Amino acid sequence: MLIQNGVVHPMDAPMIPRGFVLLEGDKIAAVGPMEALPAGYSGEVLDAEGGHILPGFIDAHCHLGLFGDALGFEADDGNESTDPCTPQLRAVDGVNPLDRGFREAREGGVTTVLTGPGSANPIAGQFAALKTDGRWVDEMVVKAPIAMKFALGENPKSVYNDRKETPVTRMATAAIIRENLAKAQEYQDKQSKAEEDPDEDVPDYDAKLEALAPVATGALPAHFHAHRADDIATAVRISGEFGLKLVVVHGTEGYLVPELLAQANVPVITGPCLTDRSKPELVGQTLSNPARLRAAGVKVAICTDHPETPIQYLPLCAAMAVRGGMEPEDALAAITRDAAEIAGISKRVGTLTPGKDADVVVTSGHPFDWNGEIRAVFLSGKRVR
Repeated sequence: MLIQNGVVHPMDAPMIPRGFVLLEGDKIAAVGPMEALPAGYSGEVLDAEGGHILPGFIDAHCHLGLFGDALGFEADDGNESTDPCTPQLRAVDGVNPLDRGFREAREGGVTTVLTGPGSANPIAGQFAALKTDGRWVDEMVVKAPIAMKFALGENPKSVYNDRKETPVTRMATAAIIRENLAKAQEYQDKQSKAEEDPDEDVPDYDAKLEALAPVATGALPAHFHAHRADDIATAVRISGEFGLKLVVVHGTEGYLVPELLAQANVPVITGPCLTDRSKPELVGQTLSNPARLRAAGVKVAICTDHPETPIQYLPLCAAMAVRGGMEPEDALAAITRDAAEIAGISKRVGTLTPGKDADVVVTSGHPFDWNGEIRAVFLSGKRVR
């Protein structure tokens, strides 16, 4: 498939005012200006008609497939709110790939998502990176697990206060996280000693600690749900104590401490922005947050937190960041290149680079122009819209 005659946004190179993208099988084969079109090409051609050609959009944090669309408790599989420490939970065991949210994601140009448990528990479980086309979740996996989800602040407090159980304070939430990370380190130390010395006993299998061990070594990123600036500071503090590979999710008050996040080299997945201030810790919500973080040198992605904001509106969320002061190409990067880099999947997706997955979106105008439309979406070379 040759997609030609459009404004090409490679996202790892300057924009091409009139160019092409060539797909071969499930990979991108070539990208360039129209003058460099491969000679003698005789395959299928899609004329972008002066529209825009972009990498497939990436939602770096959502719960797609885990909170069933309009189905209530029967399809509510996002929060195991019976135990504050559930790292052994795997998103792939709860995702319903036939939820219509996946179709709406594709229609909105979203080709890759990071999806997983909600924020009821201080340690919530394992996120997965999935493509948005398929009927069998195992075949949709880009990487699983992609991150371990932690939650600070109001959500775990309110869930367990209703149950009259720990944690009901921010202190207890942090303590639970510390205690279990320390246990995971000890568990892994015992495993390592048993591998090196046959006289050492292998520790009894513990599903929770098995799941947490790669987090404690920094091999698996730690995604911390945190809205308030003090909760963001707690995430940075705990991560420093244990050497975690930290990503702050939401970071609603990140703009109050942007230089501290930049100094700590902590990326932030911002959003959702298209919501009301539904709880006290969102009182500081502002559309300028992504722009102010980016200006301070923080790597930023933008998410929908679906179903908080329906996933097909990811480009609209990026457009709202532009309204808040972000440069348009930076906002595009926040749902393509930078989202992929933060997620650790940039070798496959996020830019129109030869050799990467053929995930491509073709729009009639600039993707932030809501008088335009999405004309075509390709996922691993297959046209899905």
